Amino acid sequence: MLRVLAVDDEVPALEELAYLLRQDERIEHVATAADGVTALQDMVQMIGGGERLDGVFLDIRMPGLDGLDLARLVGGFPSPPRLVFVTAHEECAVQAFELEAVDYLLKPVRAERLAEAVRRLEATSLPAPEPGQDEVIPVELGGRTRFVPQQAVWFAEAKGDYVRLHTADGSYLVRMSLAALERRWSDAGFIRIHRSTLVSGRHVSELRFEGGRVTLTVGTETLQVSRRHSRQVREQLVRHHRGVFS
Repeated sequence: MLRVLAVDDEVPALEELAYLLRQDERIEHVATAADGVTALQDMVQMIGGGERLDGVFLDIRMPGLDGLDLARLVGGFPSPPRLVFVTAHEECAVQAFELEAVDYLLKPVRAERLAEAVRRLEATSLPAPEPGQDEVIPVELGGRTRFVPQQAVWFAEAKGDYVRLHTADGSYLVRMSLAALERRWSDAGFIRIHRSTLVSGRHVSELRFEGGRVTLTVGTETLQVSRRHSRQVREQLVRHHRGVFS
């Protein structure tokens, strides 16, 4: 069950959003704030007091502290809540996803579209796995949910606002940034080899140097390592495989 905060300076819009959220059985609690400063104060109080806050449904155009500025401040929290932007303005979508937003909804908000945003929030709010425990990523496939285990992923590739997970059985799109996935999976042996590619050390079978180029064999795929990452990749792979066989 999710605990969320809804933020909007337009009272009718805020009340409608809060009402729709409270109708969703996946939502345990909905708090509201009518401006960015109040929202920030509420979040500091909640999180500082040990209260769980899973997500913030956030308007963008607000007087004083607007939604994007508030999102940047929230990103500095030790364990920041996930963000869903709810706005009448299409032009801020790129900035929103650069701030690792879970979703971006346009007003007027439809109930079914909000339900999809809650589903995405729920998927990204799953607790991090315990050390040694394999994480499972839920992936939507034509109305069905498939659960892809972390250990089955060969590599992950950035695709705009999504990440494509490549496995032996196929590839799957997940709404999250590669940077967020790297933070989440770094302890599981995933290594950045390019600004758009993250690989699983356990699936790397070969590291090759040819004419100044560095490539990896991952599963049945050959991937190029950027010059910037080549030394770091080699060192990380050596450490990873020493750890496996020690």
